[in-house]
Amino acid sequence: MGNGGSKPEQHIFTADAPVSFSQSVLDSLQRNPETDSTRARQTELNVQSRVNSELARIRDAQAKQLADLTASLTTNPPSDKTPAPTTSQRDPNSLAAHLSSPFYQDHSPSKPVKPVVDTPADSGRSRDSVQKEIMDLRQKLDARKKVEKTSPEVEKAKEKVVQCLRAHDRRSLDCWQEVEQFKVEVGKLEKKFVDKVGGR
Repeated sequence: MGNGGSKPEQHIFTADAPVSFSQSVLDSLQRNPETDSTRARQTELNVQSRVNSELARIRDAQAKQLADLTASLTTNPPSDKTPAPTTSQRDPNSLAAHLSSPFYQDHSPSKPVKPVVDTPADSGRSRDSVQKEIMDLRQKLDARKKVEKTSPEVEKAKEKVVQCLRAHDRRSLDCWQEVEQFKVEVGKLEKKFVDKVGGR
C-alpha cells in the first residue's frame, strides 16, 4: 500500500507481426509534456472553475433577490389590502425565507452587500405599529396551540381500557371489548372534529 500506487503501470504487448512507428509519431510522443496526471489535474481545475462560477452566479442572484425583497419591505408603506403570500413566502424552508432570515450571513468574498438600515422614517412604520403586529401574531400563535379537552366519554373509555389491562396484565386480549368501546368514542370525536374543520 505504501508506494504501490505511485508507480505508473506499464503494459507490454506482444504482437504476432513486427510493429513499427514512424519517427514523427515517436518524436511527437516524446515531445508532448502532457501525461495522464496532468490531463486529470487540468480536468479537475476546469470542473472546479465551472463550479465556482456557478456558485458565484447563484450567490449573486440570491443577493439580488434579498436586496429586492428588503427594498420592497422597507420602502412600501403598509396597505389595508395586502396580497396573499406566495408559496415560497409561506414555507419556512424556502430559499426566500432563508435569505430573509435575520440570521443569514453571506460569507462570500466577492461583492459584499451593504446592509439596509431599517429606520422608522424609511419604512413608514412606527414602533407602536410593529409592536401591535407582534402582539397580534403572538395571540394567533397562542390560539393555535390550545388543544381541546377530550370528551368525558373518551376519558371514561380510556380509563376502562387502562383498568382492564392492569387487571389482565398477562392476558391483554381479554380487554378487546373495552378497546372496541374506546375506538368507537375516539371515532365519534374524530368525526366531530372533521365536521367542525370542514365547516359543515
